[in-house]
Amino acid sequence: MRYLVSFDTNKLPIIKTDILIIGSGAAGLRAAIEAADEGQVLIITKDKLKQCNTEIAQGGIAAVLTENDTYESHLQNTIEVGDGLCNEEAVRVLVEEGPQQIQNLIDWGANFDCKEGKLLFTQEAGHSTRRIIHARGDATGTELERILLAKVQLKKNISILENTFLIDLLTEDNICYGAIVQSKGKKREIIFASQTILATGGVGQIYRETTNSIIATGDGMAAAYRAGASLMDMEFIQFHPTTLYIAGAARALISEAVRGEGGILKNKYGERFMAKYHPALELAPRDVVSRSVLTELKLTNDTHVYLDVTHLDDEFLQNRFPNIMKTCHSFDIDIKKDLIPVRPTAHYTIGGIKTDLEGKTNIEGLYACGECANPGIHGANRLASNSLLECLVFGYRAGCSKNKIKSFPHISYIFEGKYLKDLDVEDVRNALKSLMWRDVGIEREKDKLVDAGKEIDFWSSYVLAKEFSTSDGFELQNMLIIGKLIQKAALMREESRGVHYRQDFPAKDDARFKRHIEFKG
Repeated sequence: MRYLVSFDTNKLPIIKTDILIIGSGAAGLRAAIEAADEGQVLIITKDKLKQCNTEIAQGGIAAVLTENDTYESHLQNTIEVGDGLCNEEAVRVLVEEGPQQIQNLIDWGANFDCKEGKLLFTQEAGHSTRRIIHARGDATGTELERILLAKVQLKKNISILENTFLIDLLTEDNICYGAIVQSKGKKREIIFASQTILATGGVGQIYRETTNSIIATGDGMAAAYRAGASLMDMEFIQFHPTTLYIAGAARALISEAVRGEGGILKNKYGERFMAKYHPALELAPRDVVSRSVLTELKLTNDTHVYLDVTHLDDEFLQNRFPNIMKTCHSFDIDIKKDLIPVRPTAHYTIGGIKTDLEGKTNIEGLYACGECANPGIHGANRLASNSLLECLVFGYRAGCSKNKIKSFPHISYIFEGKYLKDLDVEDVRNALKSLMWRDVGIEREKDKLVDAGKEIDFWSSYVLAKEFSTSDGFELQNMLIIGKLIQKAALMREESRGVHYRQDFPAKDDARFKRHIEFKG
């Protein structure tokens, strides 16, 4: 299936732009700021501008900004956590160009937390020193989104379309000419562009429990795959070890920084347990902490563990974690005296659209950056607080790229599917999310992965055969496509590496699997 809908570019309204950017998180906005120097830029986002993973990011941004820190240290920390699969050249670009991107933000008016005029730093899992800056205590993403949007709005040649859904990328002879989109309450439109940049975020919503924004359904990745782009490392889904666990409530992130500042994990008996699993205790890599929590839950027959910050100074907690404190307080949890109930939740998509260091994909005119892209920075496991830095560095690089596509062909497609009158999209979506959580989650093994693949194939046989007219149907189709790729890659990788853990293959196997698993659409 090449496209999700029938269309004819000669029969639909047409918008033309030089650069089309799909997504309004940090990567997309940073790309837009740079691309505006090259021509007219159009940003489309399927919801409101601030409905993205950047807006809800808490922890901070990792960068070498002090005399006591070095590029080599940041590089080695990233590579070590990446467990043998990092692209060292991409990591070097990240750590060496990152400080300038931070300085740009400061020059534009970003308000990072300071004391006596100097930036405050914290330490998180996997880092050998305190190199993470933050803003408003635990609202770094909100501040980043604010300053980037303010900069975008100063650029007269950047236009924005909210509530505009990417249905598919327009391609012919392996060249991308833009996209077919559908705006809320409007008919479909064609956007022709000389350069298309995907910055659509991750796929966290494919899991029953996730910290991700409601928009994170893998639309950009799925559209790129249908267009013939290569997707890489899809088996590597990072689960955050500590999200607030209150039955019936959304899974609110309890930042990595809480453990970085001294938070202690305890089981229901009040016992600190991480010493049993890793010498770095609560500052072990996220995959280790997540599996350790799962093991502890099995041992104690409980649904959650606890994060204890009651030993930290009250004023420090109020200043450093005001939003976490506010969220917990809404459930009558006073973190100054109460333990915080937490458990692991799907958090970050490490795999994505394969790109080079400029964001180029294997399709001419198509670029990707941010969480939907994969230039090889994170390998098999993402180092804490490298994600926002990646958005800035590689969003900038994608925005600097130039394309010479000036003429646009006539493209048409007839969707030949089945007519399904009463399909409950929400029911299938919930079933998929539960299946992925249960069988393609933190711990995996062959029989469950095989069963998951069969279920996804069955649902796909009729969901992908239907031509939808609304975004909820398109989202479900995208989630099924991406879910299948995650399942398939997880089944193929018969080892445990980084965030991918196979109960039936608990050891790392460099001889067979020190390599990337890649799927080309």
